[in-house]
Amino acid sequence: MGLIIQVAVLACLAATVGLDSPGWIAGLAFGAVTCAALDVGLGRTGQAALGPADWVTLTRAMLAGGVAALTADSFVRDVPATVYVGVTVVALALDWVDGQVARRTGTASELGARFDMEVDAALLLVLSVYTARSFGVWVLAIGLMRYAYVAAMWPLPWMRGTLPPRYWRKVVAATQGVVLVVAASGVLPRWLTLAGLLGAVVLLVESFGRDVLWLKGGAPS
Repeated sequence: MGLIIQVAVLACLAATVGLDSPGWIAGLAFGAVTCAALDVGLGRTGQAALGPADWVTLTRAMLAGGVAALTADSFVRDVPATVYVGVTVVALALDWVDGQVARRTGTASELGARFDMEVDAALLLVLSVYTARSFGVWVLAIGLMRYAYVAAMWPLPWMRGTLPPRYWRKVVAATQGVVLVVAASGVLPRWLTLAGLLGAVVLLVESFGRDVLWLKGGAPS
């Protein structure tokens, strides 16, 4: 079903603003990897099927696949900023919706929380790739930091510990999305957008740094 949703999203983009080969390849690859990872997650957690909130998250993931398709196309042609920002804003808004659905239906799950987090990370990575074309490769730090953190768990076993809940993480994550969308829209002066991106990186370093220190035992979270 996920791939069907992804194809539908890509078909809508193709019909409205057009979609070249890079976009189709990136979008379909994004959808295929997402669905494969979700199947693995279902198997590992023993969850029989997706819950209501998981379906919202899956839809958000496929919209992120549409953003990935437009990002890939932006390397070979001009992509309308209004469409790019519009699809991204809907994907970001659904992040709030799936949380509400999970709480109101009592269907929150370990798989749902992890799926939601990974979709957030993937969307930020795609947005940072798009934004880096205009502001420099350093912007990729926003999208890659989460994956660098995960990669560090392999050589550093102490980083695999469970972190306590911290609302500030959610604030920082939401800030990254907002700043990247504003940067993609081009509505602000370049210097102001640049300042926002620099601030977003600083917040991200602070948030991840605090978690690393807590896992290492050097500071409270």
